[in-house]
Amino acid sequence: MKIFPSVPLILLMLSLPPGLAAEPVPLDALVDRIVSTHPELRFYEAELAAARSGVRAAGARPDPELSLELGRRRVTDPGGTLAGEGAAWGVSVAQTFTWPGRLALRKAVANRDVALAELGLERFQAALSARAHTLAFGLHAGEARAAAAAEVAARFAALKEVFLARDPAGITPLLETRVIEASELALQRRATEAELAAERARTELNQLRGESADAPLAVTVGNVAFATPPDAATLLAAARENNFDYRARLLELEQQGYVVQLARHQRRPDVTVAPFYERTRAGERETNYGVALSLSVPLGAGRRAEIDTAEARRQQAEVAATLAARELELEVLATAREFAAKVAEVARWSPDAVARFREAAELADRHYRLGAVPLATYVELQTSYLDAVEALLDTQQEAVAAGLRLQELTGRTFHAVTFTP
Repeated sequence: MKIFPSVPLILLMLSLPPGLAAEPVPLDALVDRIVSTHPELRFYEAELAAARSGVRAAGARPDPELSLELGRRRVTDPGGTLAGEGAAWGVSVAQTFTWPGRLALRKAVANRDVALAELGLERFQAALSARAHTLAFGLHAGEARAAAAAEVAARFAALKEVFLARDPAGITPLLETRVIEASELALQRRATEAELAAERARTELNQLRGESADAPLAVTVGNVAFATPPDAATLLAAARENNFDYRARLLELEQQGYVVQLARHQRRPDVTVAPFYERTRAGERETNYGVALSLSVPLGAGRRAEIDTAEARRQQAEVAATLAARELELEVLATAREFAAKVAEVARWSPDAVARFREAAELADRHYRLGAVPLATYVELQTSYLDAVEALLDTQQEAVAAGLRLQELTGRTFHAVTFTP
């Protein structure tokens, strides 16, 4: 585990509007709130509830059917003379029984729907957490870049005012003034771009946490710790076992296998048992009772077509699982290499590198005003300080994004990035 300090807090304080720096939100608290209160969670929770209801429905037997018959009965002798007439009625209760094992197959299919819904909820929470961490660090990086650019631009602006207050004597002071003015304009543009990037991150974070888009928000990131990734074989094994998308493909393949078995099982008929009781009164009283049995005869081509369709879907699911395994392996290895390269790049920076560049820029500003430092050196030191801040922040941001992506790919079993106060 390698711990790297964030860009000095003074840079963030320079860029925060009044009121934002007073109550900064710790990053972990912000992410926990987003993950626990995001409105889209209710969609996945409702999907899970519906899948569980489907399991109960799949295991339930068909409801019995109650039949009532009412009428009249007329009896005549061979000569056509009416022998009797009276009321006739009957009642029966029919219950359909599926072939043994069919309910178990239906429940197996429905249980895979529950597992997929649970997996979808876990995947959304993991992706939401990674997105919130990425945006929070992007907000931190944008504010730090904007602060550094504004700081350097302010130096050039103050220096320009000094030059303009003087009566330029000769071409050299005039040209130096134009260099200062041009540098100030370029730095103001960099500061504006950094501020806009920070505002975009702040707006999306506000939306994720259910606040108005323009609500004030400041985040304390603290130190960023990057863990050394394990070897490729360990990462791939963890991804195959825990990756959300790959597990979903395997569950779909398993479910489709049960669907094929269920389609074949449908060729066996259902049996309906119907006890009945009938009574008529047409001159004499007649009572009939007994049990009726009926079953379906699957002679049509529909059952065969259902089996063929289910088998084709199973083959598609098998191919999708194979492709998902290949894509997962490729993405895990590529992300692991990117993460290791970015962490190694960050590690080459000394902890006080930004502070030293900032001190050098301040020193150059003082000595240039005294005439001890030429303009070229002054401009180079100011832009070098700003380039150093942006390079470090960009590299850290890329390392954070790659590490969080690696955590998602391995099912959060490998904690590549942690933030400590």
